[in-house]
Amino acid sequence: MSGLPRSPRLAGNNGAEGAMGGGGWKRAGRRGLGLLAALALLAGGAAAQEAYPARPIQLVVPYPPGGNTDLMARALQQSLSQALNQSVVIVNRGGASGTIGDAEVARARPDGYTIGLSPNTPLTAQTHLVPLSYSLGSFRFLCLVYDNPQVLVLGRQAPFRDIAGMVALGRTKPEALVYGSPGQGSTQHILIARLLRRAGVEALHAPFSGAGPMAQAALGGQIMAFVESPSIPVSTGLPVAGVFNAERIAALPEVPTVTEAGYPIVGSSAGGLVAPAGLPDAIAAVLERACGEAVASESFRTAAARLNSVPSYAGGAAFRERFAAESESNRQVLQDLGMARE
Repeated sequence: MSGLPRSPRLAGNNGAEGAMGGGGWKRAGRRGLGLLAALALLAGGAAAQEAYPARPIQLVVPYPPGGNTDLMARALQQSLSQALNQSVVIVNRGGASGTIGDAEVARARPDGYTIGLSPNTPLTAQTHLVPLSYSLGSFRFLCLVYDNPQVLVLGRQAPFRDIAGMVALGRTKPEALVYGSPGQGSTQHILIARLLRRAGVEALHAPFSGAGPMAQAALGGQIMAFVESPSIPVSTGLPVAGVFNAERIAALPEVPTVTEAGYPIVGSSAGGLVAPAGLPDAIAAVLERACGEAVASESFRTAAARLNSVPSYAGGAAFRERFAAESESNRQVLQDLGMARE
């Protein structure tokens, strides 16, 4: 045994290891591995940023299927998917005048994989009616998509076909005049409430979870009137008695404005893409650019035209400014109507 050569490791300080020490080599190896791991993490992080979107994006619609917001989301879906080169999946979260769906978007992770298509009601009116878990500051505004004049739609079994007839019924039999809205304090509710107040009549209000169920109630005779976007009478065949716009609209040229009937009231339902606050600027820029391409696309504009809806693009900053101004205006109107919370 004594004639066998000694192992370099057992030789203690022989060779290079002897100069540095066995522990030195181990520490150097660990440092090298740590550096490689750090570089890999940095490279992986950069790749992840460059890859956005790397998986399907969830688009939350805060109303049930069949309403204007849902129809506009589905009209936008294909063009937005193409612009992002990634699937956009629509998820309906209806209820509470759109606040349930918008609250889900507000509390989602701000990574660009959960966004919402929200109309003005949950963001500019509901915040003045009930305590909510979100405010305008809870969202990153990406782009305005549409801006639809609202119309007064009549139920299939309503015993009148114009605003004068509705007002006459409200004056003689207010208990018989039942109107619907997609929720207390919604844009649509505010418009019809203002009209009835101007006319000096009373009526019964029936709130619904969205335009789809409300339109079904109008078809079935449960309500006599409601306010919605022109897409609803197009898809249901229900008659229209008036347009809440400064002038008649091209989609319904034979329908007079509410102003022509003697009640100068105008209003629209506008909506656009929002994301949770805290969304990184780089991801927001990708979504805003894709939204602009989608709204300008021929396929979206053709689909919107079939729904009598009006495409209307605005970037994130202008979109937010518009909704902030509308929120303040709605606060004043709701106070005047005695509906705003203290």
